[in-house]
Amino acid sequence: MGRLSVNLCGIELDNPIIPASGTFGYGYEFAELYDINCLGTFSFKGTTKDPRFGNPTPRIAECKNGMINAVGLQNPGVEKVVSEELPKLKKCFNKKVMANVSGFAVEDYAYTCQMLDKEEQVGWLEVNVSCPNVHGGGMSFGTCPEAAAEVTAAVKKVTTKPVIIKLSPNVTDIVSIAKACEAAGADGISLINTLLGMRIDLRTKKPVIANKMGGFSGDAIFPVAVRMVYQVANAVNIPVVGMGGVSTAEDVIELMLAGATAVEVGAANLIDPFVCRDIINDLPAVMDKYKINSLQEIIGGCK
Repeated sequence: MGRLSVNLCGIELDNPIIPASGTFGYGYEFAELYDINCLGTFSFKGTTKDPRFGNPTPRIAECKNGMINAVGLQNPGVEKVVSEELPKLKKCFNKKVMANVSGFAVEDYAYTCQMLDKEEQVGWLEVNVSCPNVHGGGMSFGTCPEAAAEVTAAVKKVTTKPVIIKLSPNVTDIVSIAKACEAAGADGISLINTLLGMRIDLRTKKPVIANKMGGFSGDAIFPVAVRMVYQVANAVNIPVVGMGGVSTAEDVIELMLAGATAVEVGAANLIDPFVCRDIINDLPAVMDKYKINSLQEIIGGCK
């Protein structure tokens, strides 16, 4: 393995940097800017069984040190992702990709995962039980250990590829939910998704976002991510993918010391589309600064 390499659920990555779902489209859009094969992998846009237009506009609100979004899982549905998006991606990305899956019923998750599991280019299934921006599903599955475990078990029955369950920080005990997913067969855990936030327009005295509330992301949530990654990584025996407010190579190393095997970069992609490439380029110098020989060796190094 190389100095930056890590092993995520049995698949080796050249480096641990993964653009997060919802911030990198289906990849080919960013491939127009730089060679995305420099990435470890990326998690493509949240995909559901059926097409979704998403939430009404406006969907974005600015915040100090972050942003709120309530896009609402806009996507063309799994059949078009398989028939149209993945073939386009294959032309510009020659590594395994992480498929992000959302649903509104356990059966939806199972169907979508079963469809994507058949695709040769899909390496991992990141099952999102933590989206705070949709009604009738999403986060409701990730706030209860039993519900999260039910989704995990249903997906594992119909798939052969590693299943990584993406958890919500909008809970009082994230460890119990992570352990329930592990017991139900999860191959990995990713966290944290966005915190639930809201902004009010002082002129209209109404919520800025049509959905009223949305997912709060950006630099401000990084300490929460570090804390939750540390708690979960010390409670489970499966890999953890860390995310939440990551924008620098130093942030990546901090999350890996907390216990993350790989690190997703989310909102920072919306500010600077080259940020993941630049983090990868910066990692060797930052590793030298802190006398780190290999990233694989520092995973969970904070005790």
